[in-house]
Amino acid sequence: MAQSNLPVLSSESGLNRYLQEIRKFPMLHADEEFMLAKRYQEHSDPEAAQKLITSHLRLVAKIAMGYRGYGLPISEVISEGNVGLMQAVKRFEPDKGFRLATYAMWWIRASIQEYVLRSWSLVKIGTTAAQKRLFFNLRRLKGQIAALDDGNLHPDQVKQIATTLNVSEDDVLSMNQRLTGDASLNAPMRADEGASQWQDWLVDDTPDQEEVLGESQEFDERMSLLEGAMDVLNDRERAIFKARRLQENPSTLEELAQVYDVSRERIRQIEVRAFEKVQDAVKQAAREQAAH
Repeated sequence: MAQSNLPVLSSESGLNRYLQEIRKFPMLHADEEFMLAKRYQEHSDPEAAQKLITSHLRLVAKIAMGYRGYGLPISEVISEGNVGLMQAVKRFEPDKGFRLATYAMWWIRASIQEYVLRSWSLVKIGTTAAQKRLFFNLRRLKGQIAALDDGNLHPDQVKQIATTLNVSEDDVLSMNQRLTGDASLNAPMRADEGASQWQDWLVDDTPDQEEVLGESQEFDERMSLLEGAMDVLNDRERAIFKARRLQENPSTLEELAQVYDVSRERIRQIEVRAFEKVQDAVKQAAREQAAH
């Protein structure tokens, strides 16, 4: 299941041509998709897999467009999404009764988000569950509440987002500054008047029960990966790491200094070292998962 067999997006400037190429691949009817999936599941038929993949490249493109605001090359984002799609095809079980697109959404998003997280340091995006939610949901929420054209937020909008995601208003303002420059799917593909919009080329992926379940499973997998990575820490490092990095309301250096009867600077050193060890362990685990 080689990605080299797929259309290649070499640069941002080639996006229009890439979208035209992938639009040539036909969408599959439910019964055709089922038969192809069974052929691949039972016989590892590469031709069946190729048809399943190419018919869903537009889905990858649409999901990838949602991550353009992070300042990463769209070619890399789409490439990572295609890797997720191939993993979905490999693991898809058609007898369960739902369509491949529903199942593939989770794998595509998971693959892209792993790329985003690898490309943005954990220091930039925050490390608590609430901060991760803010990182990946701020742009969506801004669209829902009709944020200002320049990307700024009214105070009441900041408060609304902070309440929705259970983070501080300062966190919302800080994250919004980092993620400025969002691209709209409603933007025209060319300067011509009446030109089609990006979203016109892409398929619909309205959330359903399977998608919601998939996002829940993704969170559980991430937490499992983090828990495994923390095995590299000793008891004190683990406790300090959790208190400083994983709690919704992190403990202060002063509080932990009193608990362990050491200086605030010593607590800070332990925290930084623990973070570095966990980060290295997470990267290693991600590489091992990708290899399999």
